[in-house]
Amino acid sequence: MKKAKELSTFAQVEAFIKEHGLSFLYVSRPDCSVCHAILPKLRSLLDHFPQMELGQVNALEVEEIAGGLSIFTAPTLLLFVDGKEYLREDRFVRFADLEEKLARLYELYTS
Repeated sequence: MKKAKELSTFAQVEAFIKEHGLSFLYVSRPDCSVCHAILPKLRSLLDHFPQMELGQVNALEVEEIAGGLSIFTAPTLLLFVDGKEYLREDRFVRFADLEEKLARLYELYTS
């Protein structure tokens, strides 16, 4: 399973997005049962996309994430391509749809 890099400040989040061409952010809360259920599935899914980097943010620790990226629920999944947001999923994620969207974007980016 793909390892997630823990991001504990908003500056780290911004740097993560800028450093990687394909950066995937997983924003969660420790008191969120849906968050705990989704993370292993997401890590497994992202194994299929080796150039995507995964960053994990605790929304309770990094409160600026709400205003900085307009995140109002957990979990929120964000894909940035060359620093621009291309995909956003939140709360209840349909993994079949997410995989299809990621595959299309990944193919365009890597070809």
